[in-house]
Amino acid sequence: MAYKTYAEALIDALYQRMANDADIRLIGSWVLGLGPQRDLVDRIKDDFPERVMDPPASEAAVATLGIGSAMAGARPFVDIGTASFVFEAWSQIVNEAANAHYMSGGQISVPVVFHMLHGLRGGGAAQHSHSPQGMFWNCPGLEIVLPSSPRDVKGLMNAAIQSNNPTIVLDHAKLLGIEGEVPDDDDFIIPFGQADIKRQGGDVTIVATSLMVQVALEAADAMSQEGIDVEVVDPRTIVPLDKETILSSVEKTGHLVVVDEANISCGIASEISAIVAERAFASLRAPIIRVARPDSPVPFNAVLEAELTPTSEKVQAAVRKVLT
Repeated sequence: MAYKTYAEALIDALYQRMANDADIRLIGSWVLGLGPQRDLVDRIKDDFPERVMDPPASEAAVATLGIGSAMAGARPFVDIGTASFVFEAWSQIVNEAANAHYMSGGQISVPVVFHMLHGLRGGGAAQHSHSPQGMFWNCPGLEIVLPSSPRDVKGLMNAAIQSNNPTIVLDHAKLLGIEGEVPDDDDFIIPFGQADIKRQGGDVTIVATSLMVQVALEAADAMSQEGIDVEVVDPRTIVPLDKETILSSVEKTGHLVVVDEANISCGIASEISAIVAERAFASLRAPIIRVARPDSPVPFNAVLEAELTPTSEKVQAAVRKVLT
């Protein structure tokens, strides 16, 4: 296996899929944002110039272009950029792309990927810091992918680009620079709906997504110094969701903390908590605790933003409380 950054693994998958399938188009080439990894996209621009376009900044128009071309037989990869901008294209994605297959009686497929960078990035303030995965989850017809490691982003990206369904891929800018082992196989795929137990443990289950998986692992390592054995479960996709792996872990440990960077109300943490409460209540030895972003606009001020941010210390406090 090669040792690569998250950003390198992401671009490797996109490049290989474009090399293998001439129907794949890249609409919006700032896939890695404006950070230090952005130049990794250049090889895609250089080798497939006729299949890369940077349209004007109109998210509604860009999403419409992607959806229409997917319906016509292409396989577009549409980069929205900062996830907060997707609200400009909300109707197109959730009311057109998500519904087309169902409303056409299966006659229309929409094999489009919408890619975006979500989350608290430092100074993004209220209009550049959204994590809209919970909102998307409320809209049937969309697959939703939340990678957390270089290995996972390669395998999940390969699966997303080859899916015949409209798929939302949410990456976190703070993940782009992390490193890890990545399979050499260009066709390495992680099927949707298969959670991964990132760390085995017997005392408490932490379910986390995206960047919060790394936060949960940091917290788990710290708690091990106190003799607390934490299991970390990464769903990897929330649509489809691997409920059985989550439930099995909770049945083993009897305790659950759910960590998510979306808002606490109607978010990922809330839905996973509800599923466990409905289906594994008898296994719980304490109430479920959620660690998530409060229901507040995100301030620009760094000190205030830190107050909203789920951290390892907050996760550790939740673990101690749930075990008390």
